Amino acid sequence: MRVLGVDPGLTRCGVGVVEGVAGRPLTMLGVGVVRTPADAELSHRLLAVEQGIEQWLDEHRPEFVAVERVFSQHNVRTVMGTAQASAVAMLCAARRGIPVALHTPSEVKAAVTGSGRADKAQVGAMVTRLLRLSAPPKPADAADALALAICHIWRAPAQNRLQQAVARQTLHATKGRTA
Repeated sequence: MRVLGVDPGLTRCGVGVVEGVAGRPLTMLGVGVVRTPADAELSHRLLAVEQGIEQWLDEHRPEFVAVERVFSQHNVRTVMGTAQASAVAMLCAARRGIPVALHTPSEVKAAVTGSGRADKAQVGAMVTRLLRLSAPPKPADAADALALAICHIWRAPAQNRLQQAVARQTLHATKGRTA
């Protein structure tokens, strides 16, 4: 499974591609950051994020895109920029028919470090270890994007089984009512 992880942001949008399956060693195929100037017009910044993500999709051809789910913060301006960059990533994937998964920051931290309250340094250290890198990816947005991809690879099989079970249960319930 090849996953593009996206840590959305307007100034720095982390991107990272990881390939592998749960229970086996994972491989990093690429990591980076799509940057936009803070003083640029919002529409131009969103366009730059879109162009950057499209380049990553073209180059790495992921099967899935994992995006950090936007959560409420006190700084509404930061949340809005993050949400807008997140929407751009989801739109790029949807345009190509690539499934998108949203993962919360605590879900990603728990999957990668074992603690949903891990700090950025702990996430970076575990990403480095799990992907057998010589040093943590910089900036932290890049490491977070890789952590999102790892989280999705590890959690997708269980999530798919749950979705299939729910679908079977719904189908069974529906047939029971129509019989």
